[in-house]
Amino acid sequence: MSKYKKSRLAPETFPSLPPIAGFDMAVAEAGVRYTGRTDLWVLRGQAGTALAGVYTKNNMPGAPIVWSRKALVAGNKYERDVQLVVVNSGTANVFTGEAGKKAVLETASGAAAAFGGAVNTVQIASTGVIGEPLDASKVTAQFSDMNKRMDSGGWAEAARAIMTTDTYAKGATAVADIAGVKVTLNGIAKGSGMIAPDMATMLAYVATDASLPREVLQELLSEMTKTTFNSITVDSDTSTSDTLLLLASGAAGGPEIEDASDPRLKDFRAKLHDVLLDLALQIVRDGEGATKFIQINVTGAQSDDSAHRIGLALANSPLVKTAIAGEDANWGRIVMAVGKCGEPADRDKLSIRFGDHVVAKNGFVAASYKEVDGANYMKRQDIVLSVDIGLGLGEAVVYTCDLTHGYIDINADYRS
Repeated sequence: MSKYKKSRLAPETFPSLPPIAGFDMAVAEAGVRYTGRTDLWVLRGQAGTALAGVYTKNNMPGAPIVWSRKALVAGNKYERDVQLVVVNSGTANVFTGEAGKKAVLETASGAAAAFGGAVNTVQIASTGVIGEPLDASKVTAQFSDMNKRMDSGGWAEAARAIMTTDTYAKGATAVADIAGVKVTLNGIAKGSGMIAPDMATMLAYVATDASLPREVLQELLSEMTKTTFNSITVDSDTSTSDTLLLLASGAAGGPEIEDASDPRLKDFRAKLHDVLLDLALQIVRDGEGATKFIQINVTGAQSDDSAHRIGLALANSPLVKTAIAGEDANWGRIVMAVGKCGEPADRDKLSIRFGDHVVAKNGFVAASYKEVDGANYMKRQDIVLSVDIGLGLGEAVVYTCDLTHGYIDINADYRS
């Protein structure tokens, strides 16, 4: 499916995602940009499906983002209707003027006519090249046939259909308990480059048969985005098209829950976070040209938010990322990145670890540190960098990958 070599950090196989009651879907080859591969996915939630969404904070959003934000609000008035999600890959339909807006309306109208539901609640997402208009007729021409093939399975096919520079399809699943009722969660995502918080080029969709209202879903999703998709970065570039949706069909039934802090949601909250984090980390492991997965632990900051910003400064530093790519245990790059980000820090309280190796302590190289230990550690595929600021109780975890020439190769070739 991908013209790029599969990432060495990829999982061995795509997980087995079971059908989820209340949802059906289909994929198609619309030929938006690619030939010989699927590039269109439609997901349909049964009447009454609840929807929550989080979208990019980029100030140059594509027409699909503008439409979908409004559709999310409009959905509150059509809670008993079918919920549709339409995703195409190949073109992002961004920076396309009135033509882009028209393409979104045509797509939504065609989808509602073919699959049911209200036009103004259809969630539209497009991913791919910026600045190229979407020929909506290629998309809508597939709807009639797709409607005949809608099925409750097909999650793996869906994950492949939404890929762009991804080298593998990304999926995750879990089973949770809500007051004795077993519910299933399935998630798929795409993303490889233009990945940075708020949210990251990233599309992600999680569906469950749990019976939860929109308000609860939205609070859960917004809360968990910070420690999952907003804690990853590949290249510090926030996409114009990021979309994360959480849909609940209600097919499993169960008690009426109106508060996201309800203790009966404890297991569901944990499993939802697991699925979101799993998908987010798979995106990092597919970072364009990546050869190493990096976890950055920041402790001792003045606040959690400060720790988060310090972690991102480390994760986005080209000097830190290229040093790791070259397997150079250059802790000086880490000191630089902590100091440049504008967050409170004290040189003489800073401590650094590579895995279990204490590299620096209280502002100086640790007496026990041996350069050969650091060099050997950097040969690992999975790297853990830990930084303690020594000022407070704030902590955060951020995930990234190294920066190699492969990143240049992929992005130089992207539009060809």
